[in-house]
Amino acid sequence: QVQLVESGGGLVQTGGSLKLSCAASGRTFSSYTMAWFRQNPGKEREFVAAISNSGSSTYYTDSVKGRFTISRDNAKNTVYLQMNSLKPEDTAVYYCAARLRAALAAITPVEWDYWGQGTQVTVSS
Repeated sequence: QVQLVESGGGLVQTGGSLKLSCAASGRTFSSYTMAWFRQNPGKEREFVAAISNSGSSTYYTDSVKGRFTISRDNAKNTVYLQMNSLKPEDTAVYYCAARLRAALAAITPVEWDYWGQGTQVTVSS
């Protein structure tokens, strides 16, 4: 099993940047495919980005391509989401997720096995 703890959320103005972190417990972090999702109240949890266990491959939803970058440091058991050119529509609670299966284009929440508690990102207009 793996336990996930997100951090780095906050309030930022339109056009600003934030970097989210997700720290994982356990000695097998490098075995897990990792992802970021986001969710607003009353809406479904939405896929944002995923990264392979080695970090060599990434996959993004269209709305964040060119603005967000997912990365990982297996030595630190941490996955990151660098968010640039933020827009009010990026406002959400951001969740880190993990799974042992390798496919990156797993865009529905049920395909992911482990979740963090979430961190709030608010982009003011």
